[in-house]
Amino acid sequence: MNTDFKGTRCVVTGGAGVIGRELLSILHEAEGSVLSIDKNPLPTDFNTTHIVKDLATDSIDEINDFRPEIFFHLAAAFERSKESPEFWGVNWKDNTMLSHRMVDAASSLDSLRVFIFASSYLIYSPALYMSDSLRHDPVYLKEDSAVSPRNVTGASKYYTEKELGFIKEYLRPDLRTVSARIYRVYGKGSRDVISRWIRSALSNDQLDVYNKDNRFDYIYARDVAEGLFRLALAEGVAGVVNLGSGQSHSVGDVINTLSSFTNIKIIDHGRTEVYENSTADIGLLKNLTKWQPPTTLSDGIRHIFEYERESSQAAT
Repeated sequence: MNTDFKGTRCVVTGGAGVIGRELLSILHEAEGSVLSIDKNPLPTDFNTTHIVKDLATDSIDEINDFRPEIFFHLAAAFERSKESPEFWGVNWKDNTMLSHRMVDAASSLDSLRVFIFASSYLIYSPALYMSDSLRHDPVYLKEDSAVSPRNVTGASKYYTEKELGFIKEYLRPDLRTVSARIYRVYGKGSRDVISRWIRSALSNDQLDVYNKDNRFDYIYARDVAEGLFRLALAEGVAGVVNLGSGQSHSVGDVINTLSSFTNIKIIDHGRTEVYENSTADIGLLKNLTKWQPPTTLSDGIRHIFEYERESSQAAT
């Protein structure tokens, strides 16, 4: 990593999340000075200054006092792609309003050089990658692909991207802002479908499987965190950048890979919705950072399987 990074002051919102924990580990290895903030506590083995508070409503004086040079904004709420009405209020508070407060705070932080925002591929128009007919070849989404947010989470992410553009144009032209549009994240101790299936398999429970032919760009949480770190370090990077693996895998591929590690029992519910086939075009990411996510789906599932197995054994 960059030897000049030592002592760089970094704020991480959402530090207790699956990506946040990995990013905190990377920043610690790089000897950064880090302030982590989340509604949830960190595991006790993290050697990081961490504050538990609700950034949507509580005071953010600690951020101002810390005078960060780099701001990693990861804090967010998610539900299913097809969100429930109950989630709408959560999204407004924990995505739209919370992010607005973070962007507003960043606009007046004269110490700040870089703002990295964890955005989402849900901003792209679903007409590009969802269809009634099955498409076997990957559908690659590029940074200039058509935009039409798929749900309220995607709409909130897009709104925050626009706020960052406003800040950059009118208030802080010196501030480098990056919106990383992140794809399907899976990681240790997460609520993602891969982690849930692994926990179910270890408990000898059946796996309910829907839409096995749907294809996604699954990216390992550690790779997401490293990608965000590299985007922060790359001086020429600004604006929207896709952050995915650049690989397409079906739900069936995940099931087959998981079955190579343990016996699984599945109930296949067949197709229940239109087909999805979404993959990141990561050409810009590779050109700007000279890096690409290294973890294969098989290796990522193995890492999570080992983690969940050790966690379940420790709990007994």
